[in-house]
Amino acid sequence: MLIRFGFEIEIQCTDPLPMLLALSTHTELEGRLIGLDFVRTSEDGNAWTYVDRFGNRFTRLLAQGGSTNLWSDCVVELDGAPDPQVPSAQQHSIAELPNDILTFLMPSRYCDSDNLVKDAWALFEHTPEGWFRVQAITQFVHDHLTFGYQFGRSNKTASEVFREKTGVCRDFAHLSIALCRAMNIPARYASGYLGDIGVPHSGPGDFCAWFEVYLGGRWHTFDARYNTPRVGRILMVRGADAGDVAMITSFGNSQLKFFKVWANQLEDGLEDTELLEMLNTRPEGEALVFPSSARQA
Repeated sequence: MLIRFGFEIEIQCTDPLPMLLALSTHTELEGRLIGLDFVRTSEDGNAWTYVDRFGNRFTRLLAQGGSTNLWSDCVVELDGAPDPQVPSAQQHSIAELPNDILTFLMPSRYCDSDNLVKDAWALFEHTPEGWFRVQAITQFVHDHLTFGYQFGRSNKTASEVFREKTGVCRDFAHLSIALCRAMNIPARYASGYLGDIGVPHSGPGDFCAWFEVYLGGRWHTFDARYNTPRVGRILMVRGADAGDVAMITSFGNSQLKFFKVWANQLEDGLEDTELLEMLNTRPEGEALVFPSSARQA
């Protein structure tokens, strides 16, 4: 399966502004890309890239003031299969967990699992351990929360999401992660592209957040917002929570003026030359308009 994906973003600032951009695909997708996936910018010579400890590719940018345009456009080849379902995946005892997994049991900036231990055990103590417990948590969060951009804010924690019962996709992920950690299940945050492939059109494109849990010796994908296996996830970033991988971190005042994201399936059989020629044309699609209160990185 071939998917064309990318974004256009315009940011406005009054003074020179250092920024960190988590807007590139994860290093594990190397070898699957046709074209170049990097943050193009109107600030020529003021951007450079590094890879963090989670394998995420960040772009450092020094915006000079005024309007700064950011964009990317690329094609990825995926297997076209929905998120794998492994009901036999077992939960590990803490003593069995590899050292590098233990960090994903701990409370983090937005996944304050220590504040949800009592609630988590009251809700899920009698569910079977492993896959079915995570599935129960996913179903609960899906049913418990109402989605809406007007409910998003940059400092919202999982326990606040639990109480307020509202949020954007990152809030669905944060609450799921926190409940899993409270039940001694390692869980981490993930974000990327997820187009409307195999499902009805849902409106203008956006980035999407989901979560991953460690069961049976490997990581598995779950998504509390949609609560169904999906096709065509394009991973950008992973971390303990969104604090590790904010889409845009600006060290000063800025405004998001324009935001458009696409992830569209292409027809089979296209040659690389045809794909590269396609990437020279502007993709069609709607820009996503956020309520002013929900504009956040």
